[in-house]
Amino acid sequence: MKLLVLGNEAIAQGAIDAGISGVYAYPGTPSTEITQYIQKSKIAKERAIHTDWSANEKTATEAALGMSYAGKRALVCMKHVGLNVASDAFMNMAISGVNGGLVLIIADDPSMHSSQNEQDSRFYGKFALVPILEPCNQQEAYDLTRFAFDLSEKYDLPVILRMVTRLSHSRSIIETQESRGENNLTIPKYANNFKLIPAYAKDQYIRLVAKQNDLLADSETSPYNQFIDAKDYSIGIITTGIAYNYVMENFEDKPCPYPILKLSQYPVPKQKIKKLYQSCDTILVLEECYPIIEERLKDYFDIDTKVKGRLSGDVPRTGELNPNIVGKALGLTDDTTYKIPNVVTGRPPELCVGCAHRDLFDSINTLIPEIGEKHVFGDIGCYALGSLPPFNTINTLIDMGASIPMAKGASDAGLFPTIAVIGDSTFTHSGMTGLLDAVNENSPITVIISDNSAVAMTGAQDSAALGRLVAICKGIGVPEEHLVVINPLHKNHDINVDIIRKELFYKGISVIIAQRACVQIPKLQKDKIKETILARTQN
Repeated sequence: MKLLVLGNEAIAQGAIDAGISGVYAYPGTPSTEITQYIQKSKIAKERAIHTDWSANEKTATEAALGMSYAGKRALVCMKHVGLNVASDAFMNMAISGVNGGLVLIIADDPSMHSSQNEQDSRFYGKFALVPILEPCNQQEAYDLTRFAFDLSEKYDLPVILRMVTRLSHSRSIIETQESRGENNLTIPKYANNFKLIPAYAKDQYIRLVAKQNDLLADSETSPYNQFIDAKDYSIGIITTGIAYNYVMENFEDKPCPYPILKLSQYPVPKQKIKKLYQSCDTILVLEECYPIIEERLKDYFDIDTKVKGRLSGDVPRTGELNPNIVGKALGLTDDTTYKIPNVVTGRPPELCVGCAHRDLFDSINTLIPEIGEKHVFGDIGCYALGSLPPFNTINTLIDMGASIPMAKGASDAGLFPTIAVIGDSTFTHSGMTGLLDAVNENSPITVIISDNSAVAMTGAQDSAALGRLVAICKGIGVPEEHLVVINPLHKNHDINVDIIRKELFYKGISVIIAQRACVQIPKLQKDKIKETILARTQN
């Protein structure tokens, strides 16, 4: 069957056809559509495949490992910074190994289209000593996803499939294969593998290291690592993933005159690289984000002049690749750029009209003259736009959940008062532990949870916090007299300012929940949210 799909959707279909029993994820651009596709899949519904969102990437990874422990195939999806959150579980599962196939789809974001940084998930795979796959197009995304589960079960290891934004969010036609059934429920034969006390973990690590030669041998013979010969050996090209497409775009319908080693399966195949290296005058390495292969070549051959790429300056060290950059590196194009037409106007992102965050920031800004500037610590979500004009309310944005610990640390240093602004979903994602620290020390900070009842920034997915924030805060230990719920509406401005002012100047921990549903949520979903909140608050 042929389908016109996004790269993310190709992965999702590949996972379904590979026989997964569950997908675990926290929404984050550019990975979100993978889970959404499976949620909407008729086959997934018929098979009762698990598709609910997790509270964060760490819990998603741990839940997937539990499914794998029981012998089933599980998929985990996240963006690159999500792997930072999941890294504790991920690094340890490389030691424990897996039972049923377990594949992590990590969507990197070169050029930071929707991210705080530009990191390369291949580094994590290399760090954990697990296989990495990197498709160049939508068909390979589908094929490699199916292959990844087989590879995972062959070596009893988690497998990373690395995507990048351009491939995740572009469409092409793919051809699917017959869907396989789900694995049977099977408890691991060697249950001690999952008990990572030193006595077992040491042996497991030895086994992991021992698998590396076999993984390398697989990579050397992999059909996804292709050597494409040519006549002009003045340049040898080593390229990975989508960068291969950028190379071919420079030659349009003509064959590339230079030999190409196209890599999609890691570890880096040493013999294939050696063959190209010894045959060519110059080696051009084209890879998204970190110069991982380029560094490996320097390690292999200890020569700095022949290998050119990001480290040599022949390819920009940061940002994503494109055909022009590749063409310039090949000596085919110059730096000529086109002036942006006047009709094209830069439009910075802004909060939606009617957004509850607007009214919340208006209330906080009213108090800025009283509390001083640079006292507001922010977090990741729609409300992060409060750091921009016209509000300029939020002073810090580091990572998900950082607002509360940073406000606490600033308070520990003597800054008073301090405010942490965090969303409902981000709070359950990784803010609760920070609040626990603040409660334990009764830190004089005010935490404002902007509760819009959804993971709004990524498409209004269900929030794990829905109807539970008050109970969670009470359970963590926030005193009831300093746990307040407000409705951020313009008509409530003066009342909300008075409430926030009172809690701000309390010399202890306080939490304000600013509760109003996202304006983009359809009425039917809002009605469902109200029912859920009512049911959960009554229980």
